[in-house]
This record gives sequence, structure tokens and C-alpha cells, in this order.
Amino acid sequence: MATASVTPLSSIFSTSTASSPPKLPISYPPSNATVVTLKTHQNLKQPNSMRREFLKGIALTPFVLLQEHVVVPLPSEARDVEVGSFLPPLPSDPSSFVLFKASPKDTPALRAGNVQPYQFILPPTWKQTRIANILSGNYCQPKCAEPWVEVKFEDENQGKVQVVASPLIRLTNKPNATIEDIGSPEKVIASLGPFVTGSTYDSDELLETSVEKQGNQTYYKYVLETPYALTGTHNLAKATAKGNTVVLFVASANDKQWQSSQETLKAILDSFQV
Repeated sequence: MATASVTPLSSIFSTSTASSPPKLPISYPPSNATVVTLKTHQNLKQPNSMRREFLKGIALTPFVLLQEHVVVPLPSEARDVEVGSFLPPLPSDPSSFVLFKASPKDTPALRAGNVQPYQFILPPTWKQTRIANILSGNYCQPKCAEPWVEVKFEDENQGKVQVVASPLIRLTNKPNATIEDIGSPEKVIASLGPFVTGSTYDSDELLETSVEKQGNQTYYKYVLETPYALTGTHNLAKATAKGNTVVLFVASANDKQWQSSQETLKAILDSFQV
């Protein structure tokens, strides 16, 4: 099994109680994954066409007040109960994690066939967060022009995660492009960074980047320190492209959450796959 090697970058690229980090599940990435470390010192210009209201919505979805005319997600799309009560335990570590496998009943994009199924692990105490209709992509499927939030989960003691999907056409004109076809990890995060932070993205916030291969699928992985982000001061991200969509997985935490839960968040990030 290949192991991830991460290189710091100098300039570059949808509450807590301290406790010992939990025992990690089966090794992620899977045994067929290879990891390549990239390094660059190229400064990239930020995109200037992001929609501020959407970005704020990504970070503040739990606080959005749904008006009467807004379609409230079905109970299957968000449950105000711990995920351990309805998701299956991870066989390799049933006491620490459960497995979430997204299906068409979970999101409008999956029902429309606009996103390929994905999965990741979660601690059993986490809860799914409701997503405002305007952020879910429900109103524009199957031909959304802007990114949308697929799912969100959080735990006030450990942090939060979300899956953001973006139309491939926003990043490249090549149909069915791979993440490598779009460009380097730095180029991709320059476009998607604001959806990680919920506000703006500065290349100086990117600490580490790596490339992970699982079979024919390539993933770009990022570690960011984001003191001004709405999502949290610490962000981990993982991006890939499949079909006509770029899928971005984000794990976020504030300083207190990060101190006690960074290993848990890293395990969750590593488990994400499309």
C-alpha cells in the first residue's frame, strides 16, 4: 500500500471537549491507491466571478430561515438524530465510525443522474444538516450553471463536512474531463477555494497538496489554514471529476475542534470516494 507524502507549499490553489483521537478505521486511501506529492511556487489569480450569497450560504446553511415558499428537504435528506442510529457501522471499526453511501433518495443531483454516487465515513454522534433549497441545486437540476451543496454533516465538538458539486463546464470545456485535464491542484483550488472557505480564497492559505489515485480515479487533496473563512479556521479538501461534474469534499473545524479532532477529520477526508 502506498502512503501519502505531503509537501508544504510556500505560496499557492456547496463546542468541544478535548479527548484522545479515536482509533482510525481501515487504512485510507485503499490498498489500490497511490499518492503523488506536488509542489509549486506559482501564484494564481483568484477567480472574481463567485457568487457571494451562495458562498455565505454554504458556510451558514444551518442558520438560513426557510420561507414558506421554499421546499423543505424530505426527512430522508436530513435527520435531526445521530447518524449512528440509521447508518451501518464501519466493519473494520464499528465503535468509531459509520458509513454513509449517497443514493438517489439523498440529493436532487443524484436523482437527476448529475452526480455519481459517493461515500465516506462519519463518527456515529454526528448529525445531518438541512440544506436550503436554493443551495441544494433542486431548482436547476439537471442543468445547473453554478455549484451546489449535496450533503452536510456536523458535530459541535468535532467540526463539519460537506460535499459541493460544480458543473464541469465551469472549469473546462472538455466533456468528461478528468481532474488532471482541468489542470494542476493549484489551478483547481484557485477556482474552488471560495467554496471551501465560504468566503474568499488566498493562495497563502494553502499549506499542503497531494495527488491520490484510486484505480482510474484521481483525487487532489488539500490542507488549508483559513483564519478568515466562514467555514472554520482549519479546512481539509478533496476534489475529483467524474462525468460532467467536479465533486469537492470539505472538512472544517475551528481552533478548539481542530485541536481534539484533526485526526478524525483527516480519516473522514481520506475515506471519501466517488
